[in-house]
Amino acid sequence: MAKSNKIWKYGNDINTDMLFPGKYTYTISTAEEIKPHLLEDLDPEFAKNVQEGDIILAGTNFGCGSSREQPALGLRAVGIRAVIAKSFARIFYRAAINQGLLLIECPEAVDAYKEGDPVDLDIESGIITIGDRQFNFPTLPPEILAIRDAGGLLAYTRQKLKERK
Repeated sequence: MAKSNKIWKYGNDINTDMLFPGKYTYTISTAEEIKPHLLEDLDPEFAKNVQEGDIILAGTNFGCGSSREQPALGLRAVGIRAVIAKSFARIFYRAAINQGLLLIECPEAVDAYKEGDPVDLDIESGIITIGDRQFNFPTLPPEILAIRDAGGLLAYTRQKLKERK
């Protein structure tokens, strides 16, 4: 199991505009341009302090809103290890897979977390440990893990095409 650096906890209905303000949609497109604007209206400290390996915990309907790819791309680019939430908006779920960002639905873990609790995440075994309590989640399909490891669906597809040649 790997211990995360920091836990960022947010509530319900965190929409794509909260994750990445829509006012930048047509002027910013690269991961490097997106990173400083992540959660700027919701949590101004996030972009300044997020580190690779951090985890986001959230309530229900995480990622609701528009179908923009920038929020998932940005969270992946800053190194978010996983987003653990009570539930996800389906459109964001798809965007996260496309970008190789891991999403884990585990309401019990979200409810159990208290500020300062250590969190260990064993993705391969489907276990989240918070303090001394363990929570199971369905293990992720190998294809999802391969997409994550490749850096997103596009990179995964290119890799598979190369392997076939």
